[in-house]
Amino acid sequence: MTDVDARAPRADAARNRDTLLAAATRAYASAETEPSMRAIAREAGVGIATLYRHFPTRESLVDAVYHDQVERLTAGARDLLGQVPPSAAMRRWMDLFGDWLMTKHGMTDTLLAMIDSGEIALAQTRAELLGVITTILDAGAAAGDLRADVSAEDIASSLIGIFTVAGKPGQRAQADRLLDLLMDGLRPRPAGA
Repeated sequence: MTDVDARAPRADAARNRDTLLAAATRAYASAETEPSMRAIAREAGVGIATLYRHFPTRESLVDAVYHDQVERLTAGARDLLGQVPPSAAMRRWMDLFGDWLMTKHGMTDTLLAMIDSGEIALAQTRAELLGVITTILDAGAAAGDLRADVSAEDIASSLIGIFTVAGKPGQRAQADRLLDLLMDGLRPRPAGA
């Protein structure tokens, strides 16, 4: 067996895993209740055995989707800061945050059980997300396009409030308006105001 032959299954396995994560993310985001593992495998275009080979339990799949989305959220902030001014990065990141919250719709029961059992550490996720927000706020304060007197906790609380009242897919227009209002409040005040 050549080195190329030895690597081929790993590439296929990695591709299958990525396909399963993407399909599960879509399924969880669009479902009102938790979709079946069989439905997720079907969405990914793989057999149920392939799904179970990568994710032997529903909890292992939910955990993988959850952590994949947190990583995408933190990487998204870095990418945005490299592409646009900090205030634009903050606004676009808020959309990413809303998308991240929406992925939880179809996995709420399993996710809550995992949080209760300690399998998912919310404190770590919270610290990661607050760190991302702080990075954007610091860049914005240095650039002069975001207020320096706002904390990451203020932003996080505001986002949770917005997406609590306007977090369903049919409420995206309202969420966008509320996020724009929040951004207006994050812009530096004119001198003497």
